[in-house]
Amino acid sequence: MKDKITQYLNSHTEAAPLAVFRVFFGILMFVSIVRFWSYGWIEKFYIAPKFHFTFYGFEWVRPFGDYTYLLFCICAVSSLMITLGWKYRWAIITFFLSFTYIELMDKTMYLNHYYFISILSFLMIFLPAGKYFSVDAFTLSRKRNIEPIQYIPRWTIDSIKLLIAIVYIYAGLAKLNSDWLLNAMPLKIWLPSKFDIPLIGNVLGEEWVSYVFSWFGASYDLFIPFLLLWKRTRIFAFVMVIIFHLLTRVLFPIGMFPYVMIVSALIFFDAGFHKKIVYAFAKFIPSLSRGAVKYPKQLLESNLYYKPKHPKVARVSLTVVAIFFIVQILLPWRYLAYPGELFWTEEGYRFSWRVMLMEKSGYAQFKIVDGVTGRRFYVDNTDFLTPLQEKQMSFQPDFILEYAHYLRDHFESQGHQDVGVYVESFVALNGRLSETYIDPEVNLAKVEESFAHKNWIKPFTDEIKGL
Repeated sequence: MKDKITQYLNSHTEAAPLAVFRVFFGILMFVSIVRFWSYGWIEKFYIAPKFHFTFYGFEWVRPFGDYTYLLFCICAVSSLMITLGWKYRWAIITFFLSFTYIELMDKTMYLNHYYFISILSFLMIFLPAGKYFSVDAFTLSRKRNIEPIQYIPRWTIDSIKLLIAIVYIYAGLAKLNSDWLLNAMPLKIWLPSKFDIPLIGNVLGEEWVSYVFSWFGASYDLFIPFLLLWKRTRIFAFVMVIIFHLLTRVLFPIGMFPYVMIVSALIFFDAGFHKKIVYAFAKFIPSLSRGAVKYPKQLLESNLYYKPKHPKVARVSLTVVAIFFIVQILLPWRYLAYPGELFWTEEGYRFSWRVMLMEKSGYAQFKIVDGVTGRRFYVDNTDFLTPLQEKQMSFQPDFILEYAHYLRDHFESQGHQDVGVYVESFVALNGRLSETYIDPEVNLAKVEESFAHKNWIKPFTDEIKGL
């Protein structure tokens, strides 16, 4: 076994697939940032709000006021540098840090595809994606007369395939539950509201359509990585990737994620396919040496194999990547350490590729009690939260707790003493009648956030069977 692992780690493949992936990744990230900016979302979601929900352990991550625009500029410029392969290692590190900081600034904005971009960009730090078809490769060949890299370790491309497979397979496993498969929830709620979509809108209200979409969605996620890996089914699988993600883009407002997954699926095609893409791009890239509209062909063909300058650094990189994947495989199962229904408590729900599995709505009314005078009054949430923040807070317990602490600190700063914060909270899950969510007798001002089970969440009175 050890010999086989060593043999695999020492095997090489052409660098074109990784270069193409780098180019498309950089382009999509730049477009995503420009899109976010153009919609005015930087102001709306990060600058205008009075309060920001933070991730546990990252409370220090905050927006920079108007300087938040500078952070987005840095992220956008680094994405262009990634596309060009210019100072690639610095560019991908800068992108990872800036994008992840943006993601951590307000938990309200959490989406699975933002998390995917963060961990993918982290993985790309350890991949030689700037060694081929890049400004870096051109610069080295011209200044130092160094032949460009043509072959890279096979594991560097396979690692991206593995990450994509993890995303799909865990998303499929998460759908193996009674609400999704037996009750077609929450699609039975969502699809009828899309009646105005041309061509298919008139059938989306049919119950059988919700069941077809539910079962197809689960099957797609579970099997698409294997269909992409097998050469005989790869083209069919890629067509399915396009259809599936474009359809989800039409039905649901999930931004750039469908396009990211479509482009990412190209990594499963062989090197010959990617070489054609590289040569097609090269025809439209001005030569930096003679001004001709052509990327020097000699920089695309060589017999040089990538070898790290420092073997110890290479071993450290492999170790980091191995630990990275161990975490990615184990992290989605952490919910098993908590009692109760996952969809209800959401303890271990994030960062586990549970994509669009719930229709959850809530109501949360906070009561403030002055511990000295006994005075009590209710809070108008709109005084402190944006509509989106209030919506997300109303059915997520960690949001509720953090907001309760904010209210405690706010009213103590107003002169109230020994402030107690209580909440009257009701939540409806996947079409069920709303139920009391948080124990109204618990003073949330005295409860500390931790990874421990939140025993102040009222038990779920129904049962959802499955993973």
